[in-house]
Amino acid sequence: MRSKKFLQAEQTPLSWDIPGLMAGVDEAGRGPLMGPVVAAAVILDELNPVKGLADSKKLTPLRREQLYDEIRAKALCCSIAMATAQEIDTLNILQATLLAMKRAVEGLRLKPHKVLVDGNRLPTLTILAEAIVKGDTLVPAISAASILAKVYRDRWCADYHLQYPQYGFASHKGYGTAAHLAALREHGVCPQHRQSFAPVARVLR
Repeated sequence: MRSKKFLQAEQTPLSWDIPGLMAGVDEAGRGPLMGPVVAAAVILDELNPVKGLADSKKLTPLRREQLYDEIRAKALCCSIAMATAQEIDTLNILQATLLAMKRAVEGLRLKPHKVLVDGNRLPTLTILAEAIVKGDTLVPAISAASILAKVYRDRWCADYHLQYPQYGFASHKGYGTAAHLAALREHGVCPQHRQSFAPVARVLR
């Protein structure tokens, strides 16, 4: 029979089981004409802060890359998830974005007490959640999530560029730039183009 002392020790909650852990969630890639929408969820470590966090769009690519590595090293845990171009076409971009966010939260190694999501819509979660407009500039954990999502998606575009260099994905990241639209007209669509998006749909007619 186990001693009372051992039973007491066994029932003591681990530090990450106590209420209070907060995850920030953000996405990247809602606007592009191709590729997945990417979401990230981050639980920062208050005892090991990351300096210089900001909305990913306000940072240089080099600074985002630096912070990406620092966030991954210092955060208590983080998770990155996607919804594919095919899921975007099937569900619509809003619902696919919320699905990616849900996957990111569910992928966290530690369960947060609360989730703070950038914007004004929430994914379906079993955890207390709050939507915060401009959260990527107001909440450090959301800023961190925006950086992870942005860098991950940019790297994905650079990798995919190797398969379809004629579109220039490494430079415009799938956004509807003049160069991208010209490439669409010249080469047609590739497997990662979002066929439900108007500029792509027009090429398919």
